Amino acid sequence: MAIFKDRNYLRVNLDKDADESLWMRCKSCGELVFKRRVRENSNICPHCGEYFFLTARERIESLIDEGTFKDISKPIVDADPLGFQDTKPYLQRVAEAQEATGLPSAIIIASAAVAGIPIVLGVMDFRFIGGSMGSVMGEQISYAMEEAIGRRCPFVLISSSGGARIQEGIFSLLQMAKTAAVRACLAEERLPFISIMTYPTTAGVQASIASLGDVIIAEKGAMIGFAGPRVIQNTISEQLPANYQTDSFAYQHGFIDRVANREDLRQELGKILGFFVEAR
Repeated sequence: MAIFKDRNYLRVNLDKDADESLWMRCKSCGELVFKRRVRENSNICPHCGEYFFLTARERIESLIDEGTFKDISKPIVDADPLGFQDTKPYLQRVAEAQEATGLPSAIIIASAAVAGIPIVLGVMDFRFIGGSMGSVMGEQISYAMEEAIGRRCPFVLISSSGGARIQEGIFSLLQMAKTAAVRACLAEERLPFISIMTYPTTAGVQASIASLGDVIIAEKGAMIGFAGPRVIQNTISEQLPANYQTDSFAYQHGFIDRVANREDLRQELGKILGFFVEAR
């Protein structure tokens, strides 16, 4: 049975003027803010400091050196190995996500540079079926790490995911082992892997590739965990800490190495990469 489908690939457009809307309302403070001002402020509300949600395209733009982006994603999209259907057919969900996001899958793979250091970059987009990891995402992440090996450069993964994609059943769960195996090859080649967890990084993604970085950074405000708090609480019949599955909880318990404010994330990433590689 087919897991992937070949398709004419939809290239990512990082045009800042593509969205013609000039204003947006902050859901935290209720203020109407000028969209360009928000972008220039790292997509943070200039009134209250609340973080706005970032798409994969916006995340890339906020982190990499200008003019270095090149989309190198494999030209594959999701197939339907199980013929899955809940309230709607699985492939209909995929098509709707593609239409809504302008992306062929839940992750973008790119070559770029940060602080003058070439990298291979993978960025998940939560809008695409919750950024869930199915066969395509697993293949794209594995391919990205193989590209990093071939280019002799670091690999950076930015996670925003609800976990494994239930519509693909065991095929999605196999991606946890698959990506971990290729990550081991990256380690054998002594090439750095920087993992950045954003809101949310959960379930199968958090339990596998996102937690295997040489250095793991959480963006301030990230939700980090495996199962939902209600599921855990009902399972162990105990009250969970108030800050459970937050960036601070993960840091205090050694699951991550750093917590960085969004406006500092590019500088933080460049500094860490600089420990491993000299700028070219």
